[in-house]
Amino acid sequence: MDRRQVDDYLARIQVAPPVGVDAEALRNLQVHHLMAVPFENLSIHLGEGIVLDESPLIEKLVYRRRGGFCYELNGAFAALLSALGFTVTLLAARVHGPDGWGPLFDHLALRVDASERWLVDVGFGRFSHHPLNVDVRSEQCDPGGTFRIADAADSDLDIFMDGEPQYRIESRSRGLHDFEPTSWWQQTSPESHFTRSLVCSRLTENGRITISDRTLVQTADGKRQEHLLTEDDEVLAAYRTHFGIVLDRVPSGVLQRRPEPGVARDAR
Repeated sequence: MDRRQVDDYLARIQVAPPVGVDAEALRNLQVHHLMAVPFENLSIHLGEGIVLDESPLIEKLVYRRRGGFCYELNGAFAALLSALGFTVTLLAARVHGPDGWGPLFDHLALRVDASERWLVDVGFGRFSHHPLNVDVRSEQCDPGGTFRIADAADSDLDIFMDGEPQYRIESRSRGLHDFEPTSWWQQTSPESHFTRSLVCSRLTENGRITISDRTLVQTADGKRQEHLLTEDDEVLAAYRTHFGIVLDRVPSGVLQRRPEPGVARDAR
């Protein structure tokens, strides 16, 4: 990333250039990213290709003011953090679901070194708001819940939120291209929950706002409200108003779809 792209990215997430490469700056960058750039899989339902390379990711998130799923969000955020001087390692993860641990590369998370080692994730929907200390084994309290990191076999680490397993990360460094086959599967397979459901969700100051299929879900101070968007114009206006996403058409197949259990966390 060049200096202009870094400045534009920081403007996108409404953060001033950090004065230091430290845990405080990292925490500020993460929470602002979560509030500005939504977790969304609209491209899959709009027929848009997803390219896991720095330039197209920056173009999409920063200049087209869109969001993405884990490979896009954490991939772009890794590029920003690296450009700011942080040491960033891309980690492959297995998401925990009803049938246990999923396949490797099912998720992309980041380890960021800033005096201590931190797990950073802006691409898992409803998750921690702040970085988690990779080397702490006791519970870590966060606005998003209570988190715990536990040792697993082969130097892997299991990540728990409110006592429930979320994903298992391996320790070895990966490149963004390593995630391309699984990203393609997530975009194309009828078995992928990303092809079978539609979600756009971001953190807010006091809760979360989500469009799940045609339902607008707003959670504030623990209170949840739902509103069915019956007309196409309502759907497009909601994306524009709540996410700054301007679409020329409603993503296909929205009316008949229902969110999968793995995606529902993003709507709470």
